Amino acid sequence: MDSEKQMLIGRTLGELKVVVGNLGMPAFTATQIAKWLYQQHVTSIDDMTNISKVNREKLKEKYDIGAMPPIDCQRSKDGTIKYLFPVRLSEYSEHSDYSDSGKFVETVFIPDGDRATLCVSCQVGCKMNCLFCQTGKQGFEGNLTVTDILNQIYALPESQELTNIVFMGQGEPMDNLDQVLKATQILTADYGWAWSPKRITVSSVGIKNKLKRFLDESECHVAISMHAPLPEQRQMLMPAERQMSITEVVDLLRQYDFTHQRRCSFEYICFGGLNDSMMHAREIIRLLQGLECRVNLIRFHEIPGVDLPASDEKRMESLRDYLTAHGVFTTIRASRGQDIFAACGLLSTAKKNG
Repeated sequence: MDSEKQMLIGRTLGELKVVVGNLGMPAFTATQIAKWLYQQHVTSIDDMTNISKVNREKLKEKYDIGAMPPIDCQRSKDGTIKYLFPVRLSEYSEHSDYSDSGKFVETVFIPDGDRATLCVSCQVGCKMNCLFCQTGKQGFEGNLTVTDILNQIYALPESQELTNIVFMGQGEPMDNLDQVLKATQILTADYGWAWSPKRITVSSVGIKNKLKRFLDESECHVAISMHAPLPEQRQMLMPAERQMSITEVVDLLRQYDFTHQRRCSFEYICFGGLNDSMMHAREIIRLLQGLECRVNLIRFHEIPGVDLPASDEKRMESLRDYLTAHGVFTTIRASRGQDIFAACGLLSTAKKNG
């Protein structure tokens, strides 16, 4: 890929109109390019056959598609596949080649019957430093560009099989909100992937002002990382509690309507003897009272250097049954890809980026 060229993936229809205008092409060419990019997923401008050869040559002088295939993959015994993608990062010039940053992210493809979910990353590493998360131990190494984010979908070998996308990979989506919002805009736009926003879930620990902006500007589902209903305990697990408490997060969510198609959920990793008691269950019910939502209980996967115990199956089932019986619909999420370190909280490219 020519490092002097700019990328086409990640440009909105409006931005593509500016591109073709600057190159002296007819305005309708922008729509043609968008269709080739986001509906046909071409990897070469030469493949845009309904654009004249003269105009394709003009485009090729300054632009490249921007697609980069994964450079590695690992396959789990349960069918989960973890891919390693090179990224450019927003700290580098928009003209940068992927090799300039020397950074990578992991993306997880999770097939499950007639569903196929892709867990995408939005940052290299993460600033949130949650105690139980391997990505947080990596530290923060950079924000992904919208091209980086969409390339994980665009260049995925199984891209045509996807039914759902979750922004639950490396990084905090609200900490790279502009790029995440632009990615979801292109994914849901008529000129883009034309997906329903109900097929996309964006997670967050809760970032003041940013979470509200996401709720206002997007119709995608939201998943909040709770992990403890008590502020003091949550702060011990998640330093982000100091900036926006779980109480503030829930108060904000109460201002939005989740009684129709848009869904609000809470992620809750269960730690044995720490946050899986009936007292915690009662606190969760009290915290979420009157909010239309669901809770997903998640098994804890041990990470090096962190002395946290995993909850046992019986405790998780008791927690699930108690919450559901008291009006909070709760499920235990199936753990996938643990043998290839693709399960919740295990993603890290620290060694690869070194």
